Amino acid sequence: MPLDPPEPYISVIQEINPNDSLERNIIGIQPYMVPSDYLSPERFKLKIRQYIQAASAKGFIRKNTIILFPEYIGTWLFMIREKHALAEKQTLKEAISTLIFSNVFDYFLGYIKTGDESDKSISAILRMKSKQMAQVYYETFSELSKETETHIVAGSIILPGPYVSDEGLSVENQKELYNVSFVFGPDGKILGAPIFETYPNTEELKFITEPELKSVQTFQFPFSKASVIISEDSWYSAPFKQVDSESPDLVLVPSYQQGDGSMEKLWKGYHRRPSPEFVNESDTSQLTNREAYYKYGLPRHLQNSSPSVGLSVFLRGEFWELGTDGQPLAIVNDSSLQVSPAEKAGIWSLNY
Repeated sequence: MPLDPPEPYISVIQEINPNDSLERNIIGIQPYMVPSDYLSPERFKLKIRQYIQAASAKGFIRKNTIILFPEYIGTWLFMIREKHALAEKQTLKEAISTLIFSNVFDYFLGYIKTGDESDKSISAILRMKSKQMAQVYYETFSELSKETETHIVAGSIILPGPYVSDEGLSVENQKELYNVSFVFGPDGKILGAPIFETYPNTEELKFITEPELKSVQTFQFPFSKASVIISEDSWYSAPFKQVDSESPDLVLVPSYQQGDGSMEKLWKGYHRRPSPEFVNESDTSQLTNREAYYKYGLPRHLQNSSPSVGLSVFLRGEFWELGTDGQPLAIVNDSSLQVSPAEKAGIWSLNY
């Protein structure tokens, strides 16, 4: 039976800047996801493919294209192959309880593999579902990168002990959980090693681990050189010092911001200690979250770094009572470009 196509909820498709004499571009995709999009591998792949098809229909996908997806796009795959009742719950707590009840034995096996994490329930679930999550994530972005013959920065996914193997992407359930990103080449294979989030915030540290090695990966594509930095790692100066040593053309940042309308709410300070060295605590409750991103995040660091281009995109969607927010940050030659905001899903092409 053919699969009913999921609703893509596309609000905006925009070419941010003219491409008159520019031959390279980054397509930033802001998906709008709901729990039912994650219940089957086929539906997840179909949903992601819809955004790529919409970009292709606008002529955005070209020979020298990189496609950027947001942080946590793969993490919600912990719902894979669960019953539809899970998506119909009113709260995340109810959904988690239903998932545990439906997988009692496997959940117990995941639980005994947890370590020092304070949120052992989430940790156990992610371990329990990690092999399925990794497989669906890998197969989806591998297939789509081959279809489009492009390089894809596939957002991020939380996995235990992730590593690149002959099979594509593998995990070690007994090891720590990390928030990782991967770059897929036009041949469908992962380039390089896992890209780790190196400065998890306080909430993330309840179930994921901060890696000891804080390194930034830079990728030499046939047409460009790009560094990938996950989310709030872009608030720290250390990653950009490493980036400068590699002299890439651009920096790509998969991001996530929780809470409906949260970008326009007052910033409550950086949720990690120690916070980035240049963050001024007096800005707490004075700036909005959006203003804080511009003052302390990617736009600030590119002013003092060698890359001339940067793009960050956010995951949007309805995950039970948890809302999301965020709009792309596009920087060229130290200037933040005007980006049309998307109420739900959006697709933007940044030429460089």
